[in-house]
Amino acid sequence: MTHKYLELAFTPAVRAAQQQAYGRAARPSASAQRDALGPAEREFIAARDSFYLGSVNADGWPYIQHRGGEPGFLHVVDEHTLAFADLRGNRQLVSTGNLAENPRVALMLMDYPQRARLKLWGEARVLQAADQPEWVARLSTNTGRGAPERIFVIDVVAFDWNCPQHITPRYSEAEVREVLAPLEERIAELERALAAR
Repeated sequence: MTHKYLELAFTPAVRAAQQQAYGRAARPSASAQRDALGPAEREFIAARDSFYLGSVNADGWPYIQHRGGEPGFLHVVDEHTLAFADLRGNRQLVSTGNLAENPRVALMLMDYPQRARLKLWGEARVLQAADQPEWVARLSTNTGRGAPERIFVIDVVAFDWNCPQHITPRYSEAEVREVLAPLEERIAELERALAAR
């Protein structure tokens, strides 16, 4: 685990729960530095076609939203910054409204086939796409799904890789097609051979 993540996650209440459950508690040291995304994190993020975004409203209620797009739609800008173009959705703008009052976010990125997950904490700001042509051009991975309405920029504070325990492997349609393609070709080849007899 990274140092800043440990410092933020293991609050006194969490350490008390650890002590009660396991007879000992983690003792994270304070870290003034944000956790920097390294090559493994950058590669993992760039390969994702979706993630979950958590925010909290003014009353303290958490909100989790799924975000999806082409692989790489969540851009790694640098070792401390992520960004993505926000396309028109259900027009509720719950995350956008929450971030206007509390910029803290949590992201969970999953690789179901490899049973891997990356958790990130950060602070997000929402920019109007019409005012940000440079960001729109930079984040343009749009495949005909409309123009971005907003740009989310996330300053990463901390991250952690979770263990694979309890992650159920799941596969996208494209991943299943890739695995089945050689089998389908072989079946077609055998059918052609049978028909030629």
